[in-house]
Amino acid sequence: MTSPASRDFETQHKLLLLETLYDAGLSLQSLPDEEALVEDVLGRAVGVLDASRGYLATFADGGARRAEARVGFPRRPSETVLAQDEFLHDVLAADASLRRENFRFLRSPVATAIGVPIRAGGRAAGVIVLADKEARRGGQASFGEDDARFLASLAGLSGTAIENRRHLEKLTRERERLEEENRRLLDETGRAAAGRLFIGDSPAVRRVLDLVSRVAPSRTSVLITGESGTGKELVAQMIHARSDRAKMPFVAINCAALPETLLESELFGIERGVATGVEARPGRFETANGGTLFLDEVGDMPLPLQAKLLRVLQEREIERVGGRKRIPIDVRVLAATNTRLTEKISRGEFREDLYYRLRVVAIELPPLRERREDIPRLARHFLDRFAAREGREIPALDREAFAALLAHDYAGNVRELENLIEGAASLSRAGVIRLEDLQWLPALGRQVPEAAPEAEAADVPNLRALQERHIRRVLKLVGGNKSRAARLLGISRRTLYRKRSRN
Repeated sequence: MTSPASRDFETQHKLLLLETLYDAGLSLQSLPDEEALVEDVLGRAVGVLDASRGYLATFADGGARRAEARVGFPRRPSETVLAQDEFLHDVLAADASLRRENFRFLRSPVATAIGVPIRAGGRAAGVIVLADKEARRGGQASFGEDDARFLASLAGLSGTAIENRRHLEKLTRERERLEEENRRLLDETGRAAAGRLFIGDSPAVRRVLDLVSRVAPSRTSVLITGESGTGKELVAQMIHARSDRAKMPFVAINCAALPETLLESELFGIERGVATGVEARPGRFETANGGTLFLDEVGDMPLPLQAKLLRVLQEREIERVGGRKRIPIDVRVLAATNTRLTEKISRGEFREDLYYRLRVVAIELPPLRERREDIPRLARHFLDRFAAREGREIPALDREAFAALLAHDYAGNVRELENLIEGAASLSRAGVIRLEDLQWLPALGRQVPEAAPEAEAADVPNLRALQERHIRRVLKLVGGNKSRAARLLGISRRTLYRKRSRN
């Protein structure tokens, strides 16, 4: 018959087991690493179950030992000893606790032992083995059912903590890998972006890329100029990608595409209640905070907004439309235009003070006709991309088509070349692009006589006249459809109207 003192001891011991499990559940998740976790768990198990010795090891998916703790086993067992230990392997393969007496564990004699597997993610991730339980009045005792249930519960808590920790480590490694890959890609973005517009080794291209690499690390405002289709936005993206703001937003807005009232709210945001049904929303400056704002076609910005933009650049603060609160911003501003802003300044259409604020550094992009040596490589790039996208063999250019491409003046620059190549590749037969596949280009290829007698040199048209003639012929070819003409030329309808009115 069990004495009252013995029953009281058993009750107190069970309470100790429950308190230990509760405390372990709270603390295991906060330990710094797996090594600390196994030390903590084994210490709790040995102390609470009165074991003379204990061993806990965790293993990676491939079986290699990851972490280990020992009590009473003085030497760290070698991988060979672990691989050959029968009890260890039996415990790893078991679904519940195992108890054994009078055997050798890790090549040491053991009178009595209990072992449980630690499972993480449905797989055996480790073992807890306790040996030689001490009796209350001296000598040795056997591990009982209460001990087995406690150890199984502790192993369950340990497995959950190990699984969470390993999952977190995996996520951390993946995040670090992605960050490293992101840094590499950001570093290479300039070269990748050049794949569309700056393929080539011409001096003009090298000058642009040199300026980009030199100005990108600073916070200086840059004005990018050049004809339509030369790649002003991509240059802005290259500058952003090579700056210390690369991980922050790059936000672009076309100042010519929106009316004045809408452009103002798009840039600076708007407060709720300015008009019926209007909800508060941030503008592009707030969206780009910490990053880069690209103002395309800045020369078409209305004068009242130019004044507000100048104030923002000077004070580094904005006010939303209908609001009074000043919102600080940290934005690098890059701007682009295909017009001569100095002429607009002389006509009173653009603020001179804003011009100098935007044009701290100027990058002028060359038209394609000034770097014809890059046309073969650009054409090859566009053909490669077309073939990869369409799942077709890369078409070849025959001699006449190639000569026509080299002779063309490209009012729409690289964008026009890209559209022309894509259209010709779509029409090509038997893997060869011929002159007739270039659609409207053959007629234009003969627009200038092969040679002009010296006596008629004065009659040779200038570049603007050639451009106007080119645009007129494209319009005639498409029956006056300005949208289609602009698409063939690789320019916007607005730019087409401007070029027509200028001439």
